[in-house]
Amino acid sequence: MKSKQSGITLIGFLFVLAIAAFFGFMAMKLVPSYAEFMGVNKAMNQVASSGVEGKTLDDLRRDLMFKMGFQYVDDSTIKPKDIVIKRSGNAAQLSVSYDKRIPFMYNIDFLLHFEKSVALQGNVGG
Repeated sequence: MKSKQSGITLIGFLFVLAIAAFFGFMAMKLVPSYAEFMGVNKAMNQVASSGVEGKTLDDLRRDLMFKMGFQYVDDSTIKPKDIVIKRSGNAAQLSVSYDKRIPFMYNIDFLLHFEKSVALQGNVGG
């Protein structure tokens, strides 16, 4: 009685392993940036929910940068010019928009664009 062998060959296994390693390496490069963006989201929600009554844009930027320090957001990631307040009528929104460039391999980079807006509670000053 002969039984038919089934399974993957060594070359097939190495091919699957190479593909898995490639995607694993890609994930190791990208996941920290998305974790950092989650920290930006949390800091923005904290600033928006705290009292913003009478605070200026510079005060909000300072508060947000301070809170992002606790969320392990790198200072070189978000510049103060990336933080703006958009007003429409009586409502105001705190918006952060920034790009992050991640070197991948050789001359290949990832360019990630992150954008988040939260509604501010209260009246924001000048």
